[in-house]
Amino acid sequence: MSDAKKAMSLRFTDPAQRTAIAAAARQAGVSMQEYILSAAYDRATAVERRFLDGFKVSMARSSAAFAAEPDDLDPSPEQRAAEQDARRDLERQERGHAA
Repeated sequence: MSDAKKAMSLRFTDPAQRTAIAAAARQAGVSMQEYILSAAYDRATAVERRFLDGFKVSMARSSAAFAAEPDDLDPSPEQRAAEQDARRDLERQERGHAA
């Protein structure tokens, strides 16, 4: 099979975007396909790291909740507010990445 048939088909609706990616790939010394795949891999692993970090925090919080005395289980108003702020931040970030 020829190299042309093996290559990933790259179509850009924005010529400026293609030019920018081509320039970045040249600067990195790799093909556009390799540059794009590398960027996608980096983004996926960043998402995975963020998920795992959040999971570790969640596990620590759950562990603390199970270790707490029964009268300590109801969160304080400050803790409740902090959790709501964290939830809003996550939702805001998720909306930004969905675009």
